[in-house]
Amino acid sequence: MNMKQLDRIRTGKGFIAALDQSGGSTPKALQQYGIPESSYSGEEEMYALVHEMRTRIIKSPAFDSRHILGAILFENTMDRSIDGQLTADYLWEQKGIVPFLKVDKGLAELEDGVQLMKPISGLDDLLKRANERNIFGTKMRSVIKEANPAGIKKVVEQQFAIGKQIAAAGLVPIVEPEVDIYSADKTASEKLLKDEIIAQLSALDPDVKIMLKLSIPTEDNFYSDLMEDPHVVRIVALSGGYSQTEANDKLAQNHGLIASFSRALSEGLAAGQSDEDFNAKLSKSVEAIYEASIK
Repeated sequence: MNMKQLDRIRTGKGFIAALDQSGGSTPKALQQYGIPESSYSGEEEMYALVHEMRTRIIKSPAFDSRHILGAILFENTMDRSIDGQLTADYLWEQKGIVPFLKVDKGLAELEDGVQLMKPISGLDDLLKRANERNIFGTKMRSVIKEANPAGIKKVVEQQFAIGKQIAAAGLVPIVEPEVDIYSADKTASEKLLKDEIIAQLSALDPDVKIMLKLSIPTEDNFYSDLMEDPHVVRIVALSGGYSQTEANDKLAQNHGLIASFSRALSEGLAAGQSDEDFNAKLSKSVEAIYEASIK
C-alpha cells in the first residue's frame, strides 16, 4: 500500500471522480456524451471511444489534485494508456490523483429486496494485475431496493467477505452497498444498513482498512459515527441518479461526507464541445462538487 496515497485519501480536501461505467452502462454514458450507438460497431470501437472521453476528462486542466483526491477506473481503462503511460500511473504521476479500480461484474437479479453482486470470477488475478498497474484501491457495488433485513444482511456480508480478500491483496476496498434513492423505505433501509456495517466493522482484524461508498442519507450526518471507526479510511457518497445540483445540495448537509460522483460529474459534457467549452463546463462541475464535499 502506498502510504502517501493512503494519507491523501484519508485527510485530503476534495472528492473522488467515478469514471467507471463498464460494459453494460458504457453505451448510455457515450450517448449522454453525444455519441449515439449508431456511430460505432462492436466492443473494441466502443471502448476506444470511451477511453477517448475519459482521456479528455483526465487530461483537462479542470481535472486537478487541488479538487480531486482519487479516480475510479474500470478494467478496460486500467489496461489502456494516456500519453504513453498506463492510466493509473498517469493519474498519480502527472496529476497527483489516486487510482482505484472497479472490480465487480455487475448485479444479480432482485431477491429479498436487494441485488447482490454477481460472482467475481478471476478476482485474484485481477487484484494481482491491479497491483502491477499501481492501483491503490477497488470499488464494488450492490443495490438495496427495500428495507428487507435478510437481504441487507446478505449484501453487507458479501461486500465485507470480498473486501477482506481485496485488503489481503494489499489494496483498499471501497465497499458500496447503494440504497436506491427512489426506495419507498429508504430511511428504514439506511438504519438496517448501518447496523450491519457496524457489525461487520467490529469483526475486522485491526489492520484492515476499508472505505464506504453510500447513498446520501435521508437523515443528515447519519453516517458520522462510522467515520470515527479506525478501519474506515473515508466515506464517499454516490449521486445515485440525482442531478448534480440536487446531489451537491444534499451532500453539503452532511459534514465529512465527500462526493464520488459519476453521472453528476460528467453532466453537460459533450463530444462536440470545443476544448474551451468542455474544460469550462468540467471546471464548473468540479468546483461545485468540491465545495459541497468540503462542507
